[in-house]
Amino acid sequence: MIRKFLRKVFSRKAPASESIAKLSVIPCKRHGIRRNLIAPCALKITTQIQQAGFSAYIVGGAVRDLLLGLTPKDFDIATNATPEEVRSIFRRSRIIGRRFRLVHVMCGAETVEVSTFRGPSSNEDDDSTSIQLTDAHGRLLHDNVFGSQEEDAMRRDFTVNALFYDPAKEEILDYLNGYEDIKAKKLRIIGDPIQRYREDPVRLLRAVRLASKLDLQIAAETAKPIGDLAPLLQNVPPSRLFDEMLKLLLSGHALSCVVDLRARGLHHGLLPMLDVILEQPLGERFVTIALKNTDERIRENKPVSPGFLFAILLWHEVLSNWNSLQASGEKPLPALFTAIDQILSIQHKKLAIPRRFDAIIQEIWTMQPRFEARAGQKPFRLLTHPRFRAAYDFMLLRCESGELNMELGEWWKTFLSADHNQREKMLSSQPSEKKGKRRRRRKKASPNPALVAENSIKNDHG
Repeated sequence: MIRKFLRKVFSRKAPASESIAKLSVIPCKRHGIRRNLIAPCALKITTQIQQAGFSAYIVGGAVRDLLLGLTPKDFDIATNATPEEVRSIFRRSRIIGRRFRLVHVMCGAETVEVSTFRGPSSNEDDDSTSIQLTDAHGRLLHDNVFGSQEEDAMRRDFTVNALFYDPAKEEILDYLNGYEDIKAKKLRIIGDPIQRYREDPVRLLRAVRLASKLDLQIAAETAKPIGDLAPLLQNVPPSRLFDEMLKLLLSGHALSCVVDLRARGLHHGLLPMLDVILEQPLGERFVTIALKNTDERIRENKPVSPGFLFAILLWHEVLSNWNSLQASGEKPLPALFTAIDQILSIQHKKLAIPRRFDAIIQEIWTMQPRFEARAGQKPFRLLTHPRFRAAYDFMLLRCESGELNMELGEWWKTFLSADHNQREKMLSSQPSEKKGKRRRRRKKASPNPALVAENSIKNDHG
């Protein structure tokens, strides 16, 4: 009985259905995508699946991005072979997933995702055994229903993601006019918008992110239910919501996404991270400048650490607590550490921030007071800190937003570009500290200027 139930959940075939879409075959001379634009590993895996007697296509975002003249981040493959059949073709592969089983095929250092064509989901099986595939809100709980390529196209989220590219023939198969939507710069959800958003509320966020990232206009019928269905996001596991928000913030279009999400009412308790960004008047300029700079870095292919981004988003909550603790009589540094502990404890529950980012966040914050100490060997020691570059960029954002005096940022810019003798002169012009401390400091050797300069250049938002 248990074996029968598991077989129904994980390998149930979709029932036959009448034609649900009209297939258009778009030749290479029209779309312009040659097979040499496909990543070698994805091309090799697709070819091997086809040689084993199955169909296999490059699908989703890779095809969409190539048509838009962008470089795809990943090349995913869809096939009519089951996960077990794909697994039998590739020695270096593994089946993953519970909601929908996939195969990860290892190719050198790369991992390519291979999925089996999906069929229509249903809460009723073909006999007396009932399998619950959705929850009370319509969100899909299980999705291991296999089907045809045509049905798989219907199960995808947006028409621009429902294109299939055959590297062997260099053709695109389009069941839902996704190719025309790309040419018209339109983002349109597949099927009934309300039902599709209920199946997976994360699509509400994905619509906004894709529209901003790809410079597409959300179709009227696709956009209309977003505000009304926003409360469905409260049913999404916090970790998954966090992952989607992180994709949005690291999309290179975070600022426009945040503005759009706010306009559509997806804040005020619905997205805790968005509340953090928007609901702090004193920090609004700081966050706006920071997101703009983050977008510029991503577009220039410069690294951006999620830890750096969270340090930005949460800073003004820390700053507010820090100021309150100091006003109550606590000394500056102990007050800062207390404020940090308080805010991180709260936000771990609200935002599900992985604790692996804590060290980066805390180091960026605790280094901030050290930028104001510009005498003796303190600036040299600060330069050798592994997180110096991230903390330095953070400090410059504080200056640009008006939180700190611009003179501080300009002093550090000059200090970084100066040679060792110039740096010594800059430090000697700063107000002197207590003589006892100064005498003890003289006994210590000065850091190697070349090493300091090298560290200050190499360190980034790691």
